[in-house]
Amino acid sequence: MSAAMIQNVSANFPTSAAALPRAPKLPDAAAIAEAADFLRELVPPTPQFVWPQVAAAFGAEVWIKHENHTPIGAFKARSVAVYFRELLRREPGIAGVITATRGNHGQAVGLAARLFKLPATIYVPRGNSVEKNAAMRALGAALVEHGDDFQESREEAMRVAARDGLHLVPSYHLDIVKGVATYWAELFRAAPDLDVIYVPIGMGSGICAAAAARNLFSPRTKIVGVCSAHALASARSFAAREVVEAPVSTKLGDGMACRKLDGESIATMVENVERIVEVTDAELAEAMRAIFRMTHNVAEGAGAAGFAAAWRERASLAGRRVGLPMTGGNVDAPAFADVLAGKY
Repeated sequence: MSAAMIQNVSANFPTSAAALPRAPKLPDAAAIAEAADFLRELVPPTPQFVWPQVAAAFGAEVWIKHENHTPIGAFKARSVAVYFRELLRREPGIAGVITATRGNHGQAVGLAARLFKLPATIYVPRGNSVEKNAAMRALGAALVEHGDDFQESREEAMRVAARDGLHLVPSYHLDIVKGVATYWAELFRAAPDLDVIYVPIGMGSGICAAAAARNLFSPRTKIVGVCSAHALASARSFAAREVVEAPVSTKLGDGMACRKLDGESIATMVENVERIVEVTDAELAEAMRAIFRMTHNVAEGAGAAGFAAAWRERASLAGRRVGLPMTGGNVDAPAFADVLAGKY
C-alpha cells in the first residue's frame, strides 16, 4: 500500500483523540536489577551479537539483541511474570486473569499464569496467527477468537472481565515496563554508548522500557521509534502530543497492529524518543529476508521492524554504533515461506 493510499484510508477513518497524562516515573536501576534476578530462571539473559554480514552491509557496528531466543520467542516473556508477581502481592485472592493479544503478549500471559498457577483466558481477533494461537493453548490458556482486530478483542475482554470478576491484564503497565527493561539493561551493559537504537512500537512497553534503561545506562543514546505504516496510532499520537486512534491494515506487522495506545506510554515517548519512523509491510519483508540470509535467525514482522527502519537510513549510520532489538521470531511457517519467496 502506498503512502498516498495509507493517507486516504486514514483520512476516511473516524479517529478520536485524548489529552496525554503526565509521563510516569520510569523504573530505576534497583527495580530493574531486582526484576532481572527474579526473571533469571524463567527467562535467562539473551545474547546480543555484531553479526559480520550485518555490520558489513550497514558499514556500521550493529548490535542485534536476540529476544527471539526467550522461552516464548519474544521479549514479552519478561513482562507479565513481573506484573503478576506485583499483582498477587496487591490482590492475592484473584479468581483468574484475562487479556487480549495478537500473540506474544498472550504467550507471556500464559507463561506467567502457569508459573503462578492462575487460570488465564486470552482473546484474539479472528484470523489471528495459527501458530501463535497454538502456542498460547500449549501454555494452558483458554483461547477465544472474537472481533476483526486487536481493539475489538480487547474491548470484549474488558467486558468479560467486568462480568466475571477476572483481572484484565493490560498490554502496557509500569510493572510490565520494568520486566521488559531487563533486556535493554543487558544490551546497554554489553554495548555501552550506542549512538542510536531503533525500537518497534506496539502498545508501548518495549519503547518505554528502552527509555528507562537508556536513561540509566547510556544517556547519550538516541531512541528512534518504529511503527507500521499501516498502523499509525503511535506516530500520529507522538506528533499530536495526544492519544490518537488510527486504523490498522498491516499483514506482516501484527505485533505493531494497535489502533489505540495508552496515554502514559505516549507521554513517555514524547519525553524520551527522538522521532518515529514508519515502515511498510514490503520493508518488513525485505528485512526478514535480510536477517535470515545474514544471521539465519527467523524474525517476525514486528521483530524485524528496527532492522527495516535502520536499513532505510543506513547511509546516515555508516561508522556508527547501532542497537537493533529482534523483538520476536513468531511468524507462521506459510507466511515466512511467502516472505522468503518474495511474495510481499
